[in-house]
Amino acid sequence: VQLQASGGGLVQAGGSLTLSCAASGSIVLINDMGWYRQAPGKERELVATITRRGSTKYVDSVKGRFTISRDNAKHTVNLQMNSLKPEDTAVYYCNADIGSGSNYAYPNFHDYWGQGTQVTVSS
Repeated sequence: VQLQASGGGLVQAGGSLTLSCAASGSIVLINDMGWYRQAPGKERELVATITRRGSTKYVDSVKGRFTISRDNAKHTVNLQMNSLKPEDTAVYYCNADIGSGSNYAYPNFHDYWGQGTQVTVSS
């Protein structure tokens, strides 16, 4: 199982970016999916999560600006980021709790991480 993130880049303050993350492999079921970020010199922090049924949570600093969504059939999770600020600059990582294997009745669940994608917001 792998998570592949994409969509980072350089944008001016006030601009928008959309991050995408796709899971691949012998996937049976994906529970929670989410996005984390790590700025230079800081610890990795949770940005947003989404359950399989679509319930979402956001860190206070991005509420009203970021939107997380997922497509269960395609095993993807997206993060739409609007009104970006310089303090949003970080490496963004996707994360998912994925059940995999050949036994559909009892999949093996593990926590997976994408490779990280850089988001840089200039002032």
